Amino acid sequence: MDKDAILNLLVSLKNGQIDVDEALNKLKHLPYEDLEFAKIDHHRQLRGGIAEVIFGEGKTTADAVEIAGRIYKMSGRVLLTRASQEIYDMLGIEGARYYPKSRIIEAGQERVKQGRIVTVSAGTADIPVAEEASLTASFLGSNVESLYDVGVAGLHRLLSNMGVFEGANVVIVVAGMEGALPSVVGALIDKPVIAVPTSVGYGTSLGGLTPLFAMLNSCVPGIAAMNIDNGFGAGCLAHKINTLAVRS
Repeated sequence: MDKDAILNLLVSLKNGQIDVDEALNKLKHLPYEDLEFAKIDHHRQLRGGIAEVIFGEGKTTADAVEIAGRIYKMSGRVLLTRASQEIYDMLGIEGARYYPKSRIIEAGQERVKQGRIVTVSAGTADIPVAEEASLTASFLGSNVESLYDVGVAGLHRLLSNMGVFEGANVVIVVAGMEGALPSVVGALIDKPVIAVPTSVGYGTSLGGLTPLFAMLNSCVPGIAAMNIDNGFGAGCLAHKINTLAVRS
C-alpha cells in the first residue's frame, strides 16, 4: 500500500463511502502480514518507494502463489522475479503477464510512465538479464528503451545507435565475457551508468566474476556495478535515479 492508496482510503472514510470496520480491515495487515512461512512487508512502498517484490527461485510454487495473491489483494499490483512457468500457471490473477526469457511475472494496472531509461546489452545471450532490468523499471513507472547486441566485438553497432541515449536520465549496461561495454558506453555519454555483469562466458569468465571485476575496476567515472545477473537490482536503482531526475 502506497501513500496515494492510504490517502484515498482516508478520504473515503471521511466522506462516508466506507465505514470504520472496512477501513480497519484494509489496514489490519500493516506494517506486515504474518503467514508463518513469510512476513509480507505491505509498508515497503510507503517507506522506500518500491513495494515488496517476490523472488520466485527457491520458493515452492504454493508459497510463491500465496505471497503474490496477498500482495495483489492489498495493492492491486505484484511483481515476481526468477519465476517459473508453473508459478504463472497457478497464479490465478486475471491479466497477469509472464516473460519467459527473463522469468518475470507482473500483474496489475500499469503506472503512468515517466522519465527515460536506456538498457543496453552486449550480446544476445545477455538479453535475459537486460530484460529483467527493463521490465522491473517499467513496472515501477519508468519509460524504458532497449538496445541489444551492441558489444565491443562490433563497436560500430553501438556507435551507429548513439542517438538512443539522448534524453536518458540513466543507462543500464549489461555484459558478460570480459565486461568491457559499460566502460565504453560510460566514456561516450554524460549519463550515470549502471553496469550489470552476467554469467555468460567461457571458463575464465568464472561465472561472471571476470566481468564484475572489470566493471568494478573501470577507469571511467560515473559507473556503478551491480551483482552478477542482478537485472532486478539494476532496474530498481535506475528507476530511483530516473525518478529523482524527473522531480528535479
